[in-house]
Amino acid sequence: MAQERHHEADITASQKKRAFHVRKGRWPIRSAGLNFALAYGVIFLISAALFLSFIWWSSNNLLDNHVRAFIETDAQELREHWNYGGPPALSDAIEERLEQNVDDDALYLLIDRYGRRLAGNLPGWPASITRINHFYEITIRRYSFTTPAEFKAYNLTHGYKLIIGHDIRGRYLLGTVITRTLIWCAVMIALLAFGGAWVVRDLFRRMVGSIARTASAVASGDLSHRIALTGSETDLVAEPVNTMLDRINRLMEGVRQVSNAIAHDLRTPITRARNQLEDALSSANSTEALRSAVDKAICDLDHITGIFEALLRIAQIEAGSRRSAFTMVDVNDLLSNMAELYEASAEDAGLKLVLDVSPLPALHGDERMLQQALANLLDNAIKFSPAGSELTLSAHPVLAITPKGHAASTPTGIEISVRDHGPGMNKEDILRAHERFFRAESARHTPGSGLGLSLVQAVTGLHHGKLTLTQANPGLKVTLFLPLTPAASHPHALTDPVQNHD
Repeated sequence: MAQERHHEADITASQKKRAFHVRKGRWPIRSAGLNFALAYGVIFLISAALFLSFIWWSSNNLLDNHVRAFIETDAQELREHWNYGGPPALSDAIEERLEQNVDDDALYLLIDRYGRRLAGNLPGWPASITRINHFYEITIRRYSFTTPAEFKAYNLTHGYKLIIGHDIRGRYLLGTVITRTLIWCAVMIALLAFGGAWVVRDLFRRMVGSIARTASAVASGDLSHRIALTGSETDLVAEPVNTMLDRINRLMEGVRQVSNAIAHDLRTPITRARNQLEDALSSANSTEALRSAVDKAICDLDHITGIFEALLRIAQIEAGSRRSAFTMVDVNDLLSNMAELYEASAEDAGLKLVLDVSPLPALHGDERMLQQALANLLDNAIKFSPAGSELTLSAHPVLAITPKGHAASTPTGIEISVRDHGPGMNKEDILRAHERFFRAESARHTPGSGLGLSLVQAVTGLHHGKLTLTQANPGLKVTLFLPLTPAASHPHALTDPVQNHD
């Protein structure tokens, strides 16, 4: 057992050592950038080799065809001399060609029926040439050197034979030049591939290093660090990561604000409830006084419980857990019911509630959450509106604008707004209105927890919509834009709303 443990320890140590070497970069072949660059270099090298090989083959083939065409043309002309004047005329033509051959690459041999040489610059009939009218490529000795040559033999009348050839050293020299060029190109391409590999590897390391530094900074608690944008393809990774970090930063800031707000807003009712119970315990002289103190403490605790329930609802909505309860909602009936429900409350406050609703298509959403959001908006409007003024609950479909400037026939969403004639909000307060526990200066002395618009914002986000607050001068206008799904875009796509049980 001890030996097995020792063996396992050795294996673990070896694995850690190997992982350490990989992390330190001692195995560059594992680098993605290097592998990519090497693969590109190999492909480029093979492509260049194929290209140069094709040039080499086509050049040799062109020269070979040129030599054979020259031999055939020359043979045709010499046959005419033979037909015209026989052996003397052909011999004179051969000698004339040899005198005019500046490159000294023409080869001829004319023999009679007995094999005697009559004309030409070949010493004798090559032993390799055994067939007539067939091309041969053989090596011969000329002067003090050997050279490759292309030959073809022809039969003449009366047993005479003729050989016409061409020295093809030039073709071999060209092949040698192309081969050397191919080798040097391969060497240069290999060097460029390795150099490019290191450059690409360095670029990859820089990109990964920037991400690693940002991740390390975030892990140590610095949420303000971001990946630098370079304007290259690395921004495809950097931008989503930076957006994610921005959202995390906002969420963390929201958590801090909520924590501070909870500590601030709940301290007062908890302290008040404790003081009331302590006073009742020490100074209550009757059952009625004790019961009154307990009732007040219960009201304060109910207020605290309501705050926590509201926070829990907002958290559930923002997490998207309520989206499973979505169904088709008849928005016309929803708004009519909400107006009927709050009409009495508005009259009790000396207000008039006006309903201005156009025919609306069905909406895919959570009816109870929409009711909660509208209830919060109407409660706030009634709370902050002066007596004698009116509230307006309006809704209409939103039509998309085509590229030609015309309105589309199918709506893309629904806009629901609540307007009051109260004190409203300034621009700074509007920017912070959706924050949890935020209360404008004009609302400091009115009851509430500052969670109403946060809940409305969460419900709007659950439906992929948008919440907008604008100054109405006087008053405030709160608008919800709720997009429609394709199934709900038709005005007659209405279904019975399903009752949700949460």
